[in-house]
Amino acid sequence: MTDDLDSVERRAWSAVVTLAMRVPSALDSRLQREFGMTHFEYRVMTLLREAPEHRMRLSTLAERGHGSISRLSHVVSKLERVGWVRREAAESGRGVDAVLTAGGLAKVTEAMPDYLVAVRRLVLDGLDAPQKAELALLGERLSEHLVGTLREADTAEPPLGY
Repeated sequence: MTDDLDSVERRAWSAVVTLAMRVPSALDSRLQREFGMTHFEYRVMTLLREAPEHRMRLSTLAERGHGSISRLSHVVSKLERVGWVRREAAESGRGVDAVLTAGGLAKVTEAMPDYLVAVRRLVLDGLDAPQKAELALLGERLSEHLVGTLREADTAEPPLGY
């Protein structure tokens, strides 16, 4: 059995949970209302926008977008239906790439200014410059820790008896 969280740990965890739930929800609502896309769809299209030739292997896109392959596949199917992304065989001949279409590039470019205003209003405007730098450092450290912890869990041996 583990010990309960102390008061500082409880406050820290409560803050993480609040941000993790409220910020994506607020961004989802705004992006859906204004541009007909979810936050995850915006993230996928932004990653493709920044990629060479606006294309990326689906597995890499899932990893960089912090989503599962099945979630990404579902999202790419939706983005294909609306004409913002298409699937193509990878140039290496192995695997499948997602490619941002001209329409998708126009859509994500149109959404970007509004998205950045929302990010600033919801999170960054609540901090001064040193706090923003601290948040960046803490977020990066926690992300690295999370990735390492998940990687360890994926490679861990199951307990004896299983």
